[in-house]
Amino acid sequence: MPNKQRGGKPEWYPLDNAGVLYSAIQKEKYSAIYRFSALMTEPVDPAALQRAVLKTMPRFPTFAVRIKKGAFWYYCEPNNAPGPFVKEDIANPCQPVRFREDNGWLVRFYYYERRISIEVFHAISDGGGALVFFKTLLAVYLRELGHKIPNTCGILDIDSPPRREEREDAYARYAGKRVLRLPMGGKAYPNTGTPEPFYTLNVTMGFLPLDRLKEKARSRGVSITEYLTAVLLKVLLDKQHRERPRRELPVALAIPINLRAWFPSETLRNFILTVRPCIDPSLGEYTFEEIANQVHHYLRLNINRQQMRAMLTGNVRFTTNKLLRLIPVVLKDPVMALSYHIAGVRPYSGTYTNPGPFPVPGEMRPHIQRMEVILGQATLPRVHCASISYGNQMEITFAGTLAETDTERDFFRFLVREGIPVKVESNRLGRSQLIF
Repeated sequence: MPNKQRGGKPEWYPLDNAGVLYSAIQKEKYSAIYRFSALMTEPVDPAALQRAVLKTMPRFPTFAVRIKKGAFWYYCEPNNAPGPFVKEDIANPCQPVRFREDNGWLVRFYYYERRISIEVFHAISDGGGALVFFKTLLAVYLRELGHKIPNTCGILDIDSPPRREEREDAYARYAGKRVLRLPMGGKAYPNTGTPEPFYTLNVTMGFLPLDRLKEKARSRGVSITEYLTAVLLKVLLDKQHRERPRRELPVALAIPINLRAWFPSETLRNFILTVRPCIDPSLGEYTFEEIANQVHHYLRLNINRQQMRAMLTGNVRFTTNKLLRLIPVVLKDPVMALSYHIAGVRPYSGTYTNPGPFPVPGEMRPHIQRMEVILGQATLPRVHCASISYGNQMEITFAGTLAETDTERDFFRFLVREGIPVKVESNRLGRSQLIF
């Protein structure tokens, strides 16, 4: 919780475990940034959106912060600078954060024609917290246009004060005594390619009917997340095989898990852990059915309250280690960056995240056509994958800083062969569309 000034106002608070990591690995050419967008049914009114931003921000103090570098750790403090300001959208989204620019704001707001977008630095919130913020912002924006939108379906009341529970460090709250140290995954197939010029983020989005996707996943006996994870693993296995390496490496994905479903918390800060489904081609060939089955059982076995609590306990102990606290942050940063590369980059072929459906009150539905999500660049020239659903539409995004398109092309073609129609849009093609 924030420390208090004499007047009782919050002055600063330490970052949570994820925030510490993302701040430490932040550099000039890389930031852990993600974006959510809503495509509205009417053109965006920038003035109304700016008013909505200024009305919404005070209700979310964990977003209205700047990050400062202390002698031993990074920390957050309230940002009282002018802004944040709504801007016209840019061609290459999810640009790196620079703590001394843009008045120190760590959340950005963009508009383009009918699209409203927010970008969030992962150090201050995960996707679960950001979606609460974004949904509330959209509700306030529609009210500015004269529509009556109730505070239901997760929309917070901007006229009520922020609650203490929303600002808690849930990692610290649920840390226990037992630490689970999983074997560190070895080097995985990197799925890298030709890097684009600095910060050219190639984005490809696929839109498909959720009911058809759900029906296909159910026919395989798996969930939608498990099904799409298996498709991506299969595509990467085939891609590596076509490249004919001397030795084929395991293909593994980082799958973020929202811990709020297992550990009750209303925090709007970070509260996720990552699991690693992996297929090792050195053991032999795998059919898609076998991959889907393995993913299903791996996730069911490894996503449980006891194991996840032991994992987050180890993370909390790392940042609260007394010896580590005495090491200056200028020395900690390169060590944490190297550790992240060894434990958070090398063992993975990419990331897939699915925050799930975006439910809104009935009064909002006629004003939102679809939702979109983008994960920003990786530390390597590779693509990340993310998906979100709204109504009966699933949106799946591949985004990265590499020139090749093999991964996303093969992924969507696989879905089409499975009988699921896909419409594809990409900034590689301007505003044109491809329909498979």
